[in-house]
Amino acid sequence: MANVPAELMYTSDHEYVKSTDDPNVVQIGITDYAQDQLGDVVFVELPKKGTQFGAHDVFGTIEAVKAVSELFCPLAGEVVEVNSRLDAEPALVNSDPYGAGWMIKLRMKGDKAGLLSADDYSKQIG
Repeated sequence: MANVPAELMYTSDHEYVKSTDDPNVVQIGITDYAQDQLGDVVFVELPKKGTQFGAHDVFGTIEAVKAVSELFCPLAGEVVEVNSRLDAEPALVNSDPYGAGWMIKLRMKGDKAGLLSADDYSKQIG
């Protein structure tokens, strides 16, 4: 069964949104369910710091042994940090998706409306 931490928010595209010490900045990555469905992650392509995205824009790609998938930005905002560890260690997405396997930090423009609660996401993935 997938790990779905109650304190996070989710998208129907299997990204998560995690609060940080700055109320305007969130950490984004893919869920435990998503990494499990993809299989062994071998490459992650992420945007550069300063890149602006609208909600639901593609912010990168993730390549696994099974498939290549697009990553969708859950919220509108500006990338303020990118997890450069994933360049050398893409498997962190598999081993620790909510911790060391995070992808970007985003300064939000707007709020978190439209995101799913842990309960709603759990129902979606069965």
